[in-house]
Amino acid sequence: MSCIGYAIGLGNVWRFPYLCYQNGGGAFFIPYIVALVFCGAPLFILETSWGQLLSVGGLGMFKICPIFKGVGIAAVVMAFWLNIYYIVVLTNCRSEYEKIPCDSNKTILSFFNAKTLTADHLLEYKKQFFVGAKANWSVCTAAQLNVTSPVKEFWNFEVLGISKGIEHPDGLRWDLAFFLFVAWIICYLCIFKGVKWTGKVVYFTASFPYIMLFCLLIRGLTLPGASLGLEFYLKPDFSKVFSSKVWVDAVTQVFFSYGLGLGALVALGSYNNFHNNVYKQALTVCFVNSGTSVFAGFVIFSFIGFMATQQEKSVEEVAQAGPGLLFLAYPSGILQLPYTQVWSCLFFSMVLFLGIDSQFCTMEGFFTAIIDEFPQLIRAKKYGRETFIAIICIISYFIGLSTVTRGGFYVFQLFDFYAASGWALLWLLFFECIAISWSVGINRWYDHMHSMIGYYPSSWWKFCWVFATPAVCMGVMIFGLVKYTPLRIDAYNYDYPFWGHVFGWFLSLSSMLCIPGYAIYIWIVTPGTYSEKYEKLFCPNIEIEKVSKNFDDDGDELDTIENV
Repeated sequence: MSCIGYAIGLGNVWRFPYLCYQNGGGAFFIPYIVALVFCGAPLFILETSWGQLLSVGGLGMFKICPIFKGVGIAAVVMAFWLNIYYIVVLTNCRSEYEKIPCDSNKTILSFFNAKTLTADHLLEYKKQFFVGAKANWSVCTAAQLNVTSPVKEFWNFEVLGISKGIEHPDGLRWDLAFFLFVAWIICYLCIFKGVKWTGKVVYFTASFPYIMLFCLLIRGLTLPGASLGLEFYLKPDFSKVFSSKVWVDAVTQVFFSYGLGLGALVALGSYNNFHNNVYKQALTVCFVNSGTSVFAGFVIFSFIGFMATQQEKSVEEVAQAGPGLLFLAYPSGILQLPYTQVWSCLFFSMVLFLGIDSQFCTMEGFFTAIIDEFPQLIRAKKYGRETFIAIICIISYFIGLSTVTRGGFYVFQLFDFYAASGWALLWLLFFECIAISWSVGINRWYDHMHSMIGYYPSSWWKFCWVFATPAVCMGVMIFGLVKYTPLRIDAYNYDYPFWGHVFGWFLSLSSMLCIPGYAIYIWIVTPGTYSEKYEKLFCPNIEIEKVSKNFDDDGDELDTIENV
C-alpha cells in the first residue's frame, strides 16, 4: 500500500493531464505507452526487487556493484531537490472561488433549444433564473467572455500573486509561506517514526482520492461540453509525435509518476519479507498507476470541455498549459456542483493527500539512504533519526521559500524542468539499469529473483533490462539534448534570463556529475591491479545472507539457490 501511495500522486492527476494538454492530447499516449512498456514497468520491478533482496535502501544497495554507487548519491541529490519543490504544489490547495456572475448565450440557446436569441428569450430567461442569489446576474457580453475567467484570475493574482519574472521576486507571500510550513509539519509527523507508521497513514491517503475522482468524473461527464474535452484528450495530433519534447516529457512522466530513480522504491522494498512476491505486486502497482493517470485525464478534460463551452472558446484556449491546469479545470467544474464549498474542501483535501503520501515516501527514501549509510552517527543516538529529519525539513523549508515569492512560480518551473526530470533522470536510470544487467549480470540477477519469488520472471524483462530500457533512456536523453531549447513559459510569454538557465543546469548537473565523479574517485582510491579493481568494483563476490530454503505457495520445498 505504501508503494501505491507513493507511486500514485500528483504526477497522475496534476502532471499527466497538463502534459497531455501541452503535447497534443491523444498523441501523448504513443510515447507514453512505449515508455511504460520498455522502461517504466521494468525499472519499477527492478527497484522494488533490489530493495527486497538486500533489505537496504539508497546507497547501501550498490554494495553488489560499488562502481555505480554514484547513482545512489545522484538519487539522494535529486530527491532533495524534488522534496523542496514538489511540496509547494500543496500550498496552492485553497478553496476561495466564486462563480462567474453571468450566463453565456450558448447556455441560453441550449435552454430554449433555439438557433437565434430574441429579446423575448432573454426576458423570459431572466425572469426564471436571475432571481435570489442570481438577482444581479446578466447575460455575458462578448467583452466579458474574452476577459480572463475569475478562476484563472484568482489563480494568477491571488494564489500565485505572480510577478513579471524570476528577476522580480517582489517579496514573500506570507500566506503561502505559512501553508508551506504546515505542509512540512504534516510530512514530518508522517515519517519521523519510520515506515511502519508511514504505511498506516497511506491506507487512508491512498484510497480517499479514488472516491473523490469517481464523484468528479460522474459530474464532469454530465456537464455540457464534456465531449469536446474528451475528444481533445483522445484524438491524437500526430504532428506532435515527431517533437523531441513530447518523447522526453512522456518518458520522464512515466519515471516521475512511478517514482523511479529516487531511492524511495528501493527503500520501501527493503522492508518486505525476503520471499514476498514482489514481482506480482510491482506489476499490479504499475497497472494501477497508469490506469489512474488515464482515469484522471478523463476527469480533468471533461471539465476543460465544459469550461470551453461556457466561455465560448476552443479547448486549446480555455486554460493555460502548465502546472496551474489542475487548479483551473477542477475548480471550474466544482462550481457547478451543489454545496460548492463542501466539494471544494473535499477536492483540495484530495490534492493534499495525493501530494503528502508521495512526498513523505520520497522523503523516506532520502532519509533511509542517508541513515543506512551513516547508522552510527544517526540511528545509534537517542532521537537521532527524529533530529536529523527535523534538521533536513527545516533546511528544505527555507530553500523552498524561494518558490513562494511573487516570482516563485518561475523558480518552481526551473526546478520542475531541470532538477528531477528530463535528462537528469534519464541519465540516472540508464546507469541504474546497466548496474544490474551489465555489471552484476542478468543471469545472476534472475537467480536472485528466483530465490525470492520461487520462479524465474518472464524473459521479456531480461530483454528490457539488458537492451531496451538502457537504449530508450540514453536514446531519448540524447534526442532531447540535441533538440534542446531553453525553458520558456508560453502561458505568460516569458523567457528566462541567462542566469536562470545557468541555475537550472546547476540543478541538473549537481546530480548527473555524481555518477562519473564517484566512479573516477573510487577507481583511483581502490588498491590493486586493473583486473583486481574491476572485480572489486564491478562484480564483487558479496554474500547476501538470506533464508537458505525457499518454499512455493503450497509449502513444497524448492531447490536452494545460493545467493552470492
